[in-house]
Amino acid sequence: MKALTEESLKKLLEFQSFEKTEKIFYDLISKRVKGENRGVLEKISKEELKHYNIIKKFTNREVKEKKFFIFLNLILSYIFGFTFAIKLMENGEKRAQENYSNFIKNLNIEGKETFLKVLEEENEHEKELANLIDEEKVNFIGSIVLGINDALIELTGAIAGFTFTLRNTNLIFIVGFITGFAASLSMASSEYLSKRAENSEEAIKAAFYTGITYILTVIVLIYPYLIFKNYLISFLLTLIMAIVTVFVVSVFISIVKEVPLKKRFFEMFSLSFGVAILSYIMGYILRAIFKVEV
Repeated sequence: MKALTEESLKKLLEFQSFEKTEKIFYDLISKRVKGENRGVLEKISKEELKHYNIIKKFTNREVKEKKFFIFLNLILSYIFGFTFAIKLMENGEKRAQENYSNFIKNLNIEGKETFLKVLEEENEHEKELANLIDEEKVNFIGSIVLGINDALIELTGAIAGFTFTLRNTNLIFIVGFITGFAASLSMASSEYLSKRAENSEEAIKAAFYTGITYILTVIVLIYPYLIFKNYLISFLLTLIMAIVTVFVVSVFISIVKEVPLKKRFFEMFSLSFGVAILSYIMGYILRAIFKVEV
């Protein structure tokens, strides 16, 4: 192979570090899954180690794994499920393919053959990872999104109306929680009946995911009213929490379902805050008409 330029060596060391990082990550994730998925992850892990050693022959150096990357992805896998983390790694495999393809152009015949084999296996990894979607959180993503979406749209609007009608954080918290709790039971019941109508054997689980994500979203949105006495500060924090929730859910869906993040985020954002604005206007009008004083 041609003598490595400083730039080429730097790229190879980066590839080498990422191969080691992936090897360790797949090892850790494989211990949390069962059946065929574990075997696939263990196989990929071994091949990543093989890639690491291949690159090492060119660099003649040992490199460290990216510990923060591993830590961050493990945390995300516990929060959002291993499929989410696997999808992130799948995106890494795609980038690895592109990087290898660009790098191969500058290698001699021997180097090209070696890295073409690595590239071929990286491509196979992407396909194998794409098939590792067998997780309850992902199977019930529709029910989860239904619960969060409805809670954001309905409760953000309701809280806006309560805030500018009642203007008392204790009352707003109590009324908001009762409204959200009743709505969560209603949504869970509706999801159960909907799945039963489809003859689904998972109707109870679907209802559970819808109800639990709805009430959790309710708690996130109304919590500021339990802490602060100023209703405007509480409402501002509720809006911030709503935006954060919309963003997190949008990222989750965009990665797991491979849909554009921007489109998904603005759809949820527009619906939630459009309803909130209309509810605020309605609350202001009703307060003025009925001269409500609390």
